[in-house]
Amino acid sequence: MLSILIVDDDVQICQLLRDYLAGFGMSVVAVSDGKAMAEALGKNSFDLVILDLMLPGEDGLSLCRSLRTKSDIPILMLTARGEAMDRVVGLEVGADDYIVKPFEPRELVARIQTILRRARGSHESIQEKNEAAFGDWRLNYISRQLVSPQDLVIPLSNAEFRLLSVLVEHPKRVLTREFLLDATRGRDMDVFDRSIDILVSRVRQKFNDDSRTPSLIKTIRGEGYLFDAEVSR
Repeated sequence: MLSILIVDDDVQICQLLRDYLAGFGMSVVAVSDGKAMAEALGKNSFDLVILDLMLPGEDGLSLCRSLRTKSDIPILMLTARGEAMDRVVGLEVGADDYIVKPFEPRELVARIQTILRRARGSHESIQEKNEAAFGDWRLNYISRQLVSPQDLVIPLSNAEFRLLSVLVEHPKRVLTREFLLDATRGRDMDVFDRSIDILVSRVRQKFNDDSRTPSLIKTIRGEGYLFDAEVSR
C-alpha cells in the first residue's frame, strides 16, 4: 500500500483526499503545518508528499526547499494559485509536479501515479549500474547523488536526478526539450514552456555552472540541450 503524507490546513480537503485515495490502495496521513510535517516524516516512511503552498507559519515553498535538502521523496505541490510564476518557483525549489485548486481527485491520482512510475522507472533502468563519471564529477545511481571533484556529496531531487541521468546517457548529443520532457516529467502533465529550462537551471546550479557560459549542459538555441562531456562507467 502506498503511503501519502498530505500537508494542508484545509480539513475538508484532507478528509476528501483520505477517503478518495484509500479507494486506490493508498494510506494517508494528513497534517496541517510544517512542524507536524517534520514530526510525521520523523516517525513514518512515505512514498510521496502532497504539500499545500499556503500554510500557517512556514509556507509550502519554504518547506519544500528545506525538505529537498534532506530527502529525494517525491513532492506534489498543491496550490490555489495558478499563475505561471508560482509554478515556476515551486519547480525551482524542488517540487516534482504541481496541481491547482480546485482540482479533480482523479487527476490528482493520475499525477501521483505518474510521479511514482517515473521514480520507479528511473531506479529500474539503472539498477545494474553503480556510477557514471564525467570529468572530475560522478553520478551515483545507487544513492542518486552527485559527487563533486572534492568528493562532496550533492543531493538531487527526483526530477534533477532523472534529467541528469538522461543527459549522462546521451552525451555529445543535442536533446530536444520534447525528448527531455518525455524522459523526465511525462507528456500527460500540463507543462508550460519553461519547465525543462527551470530543471536544467537547477542542475547547472549543482555544478556551479555559469548559465551564461555553461561548460557541461549547453543550450543549443532553437533545438534543446547538449551534455558536453565524455562519460565513463
